[in-house]
Amino acid sequence: MTQLNEDQTSHLRMMEAILFASAAPISPQVILDRLPEGADLNVLLPALKENYAGRGVELTETDGQLAFRTTADVEEALTIEKEVSKKLSKAALETLSIVAYHQPITRAEIENIRGVATHKGTLDILMELGWVKPGRRRETPGRPLTWMTTTNFLDHFQLESLMDLPGLDDLKASGLLDRRAAIETIPDTADLFENPDQDAQEVLDHVDDDAYDEATYNEMQETAKESAMDDGETGEEK
Repeated sequence: MTQLNEDQTSHLRMMEAILFASAAPISPQVILDRLPEGADLNVLLPALKENYAGRGVELTETDGQLAFRTTADVEEALTIEKEVSKKLSKAALETLSIVAYHQPITRAEIENIRGVATHKGTLDILMELGWVKPGRRRETPGRPLTWMTTTNFLDHFQLESLMDLPGLDDLKASGLLDRRAAIETIPDTADLFENPDQDAQEVLDHVDDDAYDEATYNEMQETAKESAMDDGETGEEK
């Protein structure tokens, strides 16, 4: 072991404290500037490395910067793996569903279906989870990148293949496509039907459920507004 005199021992302790207190690796010159005049790093650095040889931490040098780091053979004992559950945002769930059912699909097509712009971070989150990945570029102007689901997506949702994705009937049975509830929330629903006393459910029982998409709802609302305006004009004439 290197023998140091009293001053060198004092300098060594100061250098040790400086390295431990530093939040980031520091250069030998920075250390030297903080030590008393006469400190010799050519003696102190080898002595400090020798003192920490075989211990849980060691003095390392990377790109000319010095720092204390955990010794490689004990790193595993300090590693803590914790599984954290994160709730996906509505935008992420919608985007994932669209990719799953329409893949391969471009970002512009996703936005067209959702009706709003898709934040870049949404796809980044799905990629980080390993559920979507870039596909081939479309042979169209601009050659946009397509997106598709991964094997991890199938594994996470316990699907053998994309053919096992829930169909329209499955989604209705689970209550995710409850059309009746949506219609009943429209004010003056009775004006939309020939018979004012006819219940919305009765109408749904006699028509194709697939017809009640967003465009149909919008058309029905516009019809209700026009009907209300006509009634108002008639009332004024009277």
